[in-house]
Amino acid sequence: MALDQSALLDLLESLKAADADDVIRQALQAVLQALIEAEATALIGAAPHQRTETRTTQRNGYRDRLLTTAAGDLELKIPKLRSGSFFPSLLERRRRIDQ
Repeated sequence: MALDQSALLDLLESLKAADADDVIRQALQAVLQALIEAEATALIGAAPHQRTETRTTQRNGYRDRLLTTAAGDLELKIPKLRSGSFFPSLLERRRRIDQ
């Protein structure tokens, strides 16, 4: 979807008015959360609340994970499974603070 010049100028003005760091942090958090959900859906074989023949397990809530980035701290939700375990491949399992 291409934006025309006036829409881009409006977007630029709204970014100037808002805290650009906050906008970047929210966008990064939304993208990472979408990637985590897509990976969980691929592992399970079904989207949330979807019934399929290929489903291997069910979701069982979320656990919070704080991710520290250059854009700031991001609060991500990692899906829990009823049987088995899931951890997104884009995150490190156990990262020490000093690394």
